[in-house]
Amino acid sequence: MSLNLSQCFIAVDDHDKALTFYRDVLGLEVRNDVGFEGMRWVTVGSPDQPGVDIVLEPPLADPNASPADKDAMAQLLAKGQLRGVIFDTDDCDATFERIRAAGAEVLQEPVDQPYGVRDCAFRDPAGNMLRFSQSQP
Repeated sequence: MSLNLSQCFIAVDDHDKALTFYRDVLGLEVRNDVGFEGMRWVTVGSPDQPGVDIVLEPPLADPNASPADKDAMAQLLAKGQLRGVIFDTDDCDATFERIRAAGAEVLQEPVDQPYGVRDCAFRDPAGNMLRFSQSQP
C-alpha cells in the first residue's frame, strides 16, 4: 500500500498578499484559484512536486460560522497559531537571503540543528510559520 501527501492547507487572510509571497517570493506556481460563497481558495505548489498542492484557504472556511468563531480564528491566525509548513531546500542560506530581502518577518536565521538539518524560519504575510530545511551530510 502506498500513501502520498497530496494537499496541505494554510489559512490566509488576504489571498493577494499570500499570492505575492508564495508565487513571487517562494517561486511556487499557481495551480488553481477558485471562489465559492464569498470565499476564495488558491492552490500553489512547487514545479518540482506536481503531485503536492498547498491550498491557501480562508481562516474559517465555513459560511455558517458564527461571528465569534470567525473572530477567534482571525486572532489565532494573527498570532501565527494555526499552521506551519516545512519546505526542503538545497541551500538554506541562499533561501534565507532571498526571503529576507523580500521583507518577510524573520523568526530564525539559518542554524545547524542537532538533528541533522540546517534551517531557518519566517512568517508568511498572514502570520503562519514557515521553515526552510536543508539536510546536512
